[in-house]
Amino acid sequence: MAERDIFDLSLPESGDLLVLGVTGGIASGKTTVANMLEELGAPIIDFDLLARQVVEPGQPAFKDIIAYFGDDVIDKNGTLDRKRLSGIVFSDPEKRKILERITHPRIFEAFLHQVREMAQKYPHGIVQAVIPLLFEADLRHLVHKVLMVYVSPDKQIERLIRRDSISHEEANRILKAQMPIDQKVAKADFVIHNEGNVDETRKAVNALWQTLKAPRKEKTRSV
Repeated sequence: MAERDIFDLSLPESGDLLVLGVTGGIASGKTTVANMLEELGAPIIDFDLLARQVVEPGQPAFKDIIAYFGDDVIDKNGTLDRKRLSGIVFSDPEKRKILERITHPRIFEAFLHQVREMAQKYPHGIVQAVIPLLFEADLRHLVHKVLMVYVSPDKQIERLIRRDSISHEEANRILKAQMPIDQKVAKADFVIHNEGNVDETRKAVNALWQTLKAPRKEKTRSV
């Protein structure tokens, strides 16, 4: 059985819960948009949070990572040095694939567990799955619709340098490891442009919310 079949979205037949995948380029403001939607009533399942939880000390993924990458990726507190590990895998595509093979199955399992819990709690609601690498990791099948948060590549680099205190060269390398943002836009069901001020973004989010809350005849997703 293919991995996609194992981790496909399977919800109770009762209800019409909508799972909205929220994605975008790095430093595009996904968290800002997701928090606005949460305020309107859409709880969040954060893949970054799940990714941190599954690699905590004592977890199977933590042990597998250390077995492959060595003790150099453990910090002084005995936890995973995520910045050091990120530097390794972003400069070596093969090592990035190995890390994904270690972590992704555990993240998917935790994600689907939360989705099914929310389907019981909010059978007619909207749940956000904030997945930064939704398209790169081919996870479109895990959600019903996709919202893309967009800013230009130049703005991404500017924000990334300021946010993470890194060089222009390093920011550009991180950007190149992801799918070009314009390609993501073409694959999304909804797009919010987040290059303006907060009020402009909130206005766009409120308009999207009204669209999402409209009667839903059918939820579709790519398979």
